[in-house]
Amino acid sequence: MDICRGLCAHLISLLLFLFFSETACRPPGRRPCKMQAFRIWDVNQKTFYLRNNQLVAGYLQGPNTKLEEKIDVVPIKPHAMFLGIHGGKLCLSCIRSGNEIRLQLEAVNITDLSENRQQDKRFTFIRSDTGPTTTFESAACPGWFLCTALEADQPVSLTNNPEESITVTKFYFQQDQ
Repeated sequence: MDICRGLCAHLISLLLFLFFSETACRPPGRRPCKMQAFRIWDVNQKTFYLRNNQLVAGYLQGPNTKLEEKIDVVPIKPHAMFLGIHGGKLCLSCIRSGNEIRLQLEAVNITDLSENRQQDKRFTFIRSDTGPTTTFESAACPGWFLCTALEADQPVSLTNNPEESITVTKFYFQQDQ
């Protein structure tokens, strides 16, 4: 009985220590960063890569497969997330300029973004899974979806016509091993 009581007291002390350590290590108001890397490719098998500081989608083969960009993800709600590349140092954002809406890469650290700051909403994407495929809708510009062109080696962009036949909005999205 004394061994059980001693073990329970030890476990409680350990849990309190771990809880205190977790809360003390994180600045107030910041969520813990759980950045994960994912592979992404469209339903036509085009993968993402960087060309002239622009994210493009194309068919990478042989030695070029090392150019594939992994997508860095920081989940902020069950289906909302920040998306980036290069270890989360370049983030995908939805920019509205007059009547134009476009996808842009911004030199922002993905772990510095906050779901509570209005200026960070442009970096938020809503993930929707349908069977094996995924779509990504901009939270800042509802109705605008991440897309690729039918042709290879074209910029990754946004569309507000996800069903039109000139763009691809369905992706395979798999956690990188």
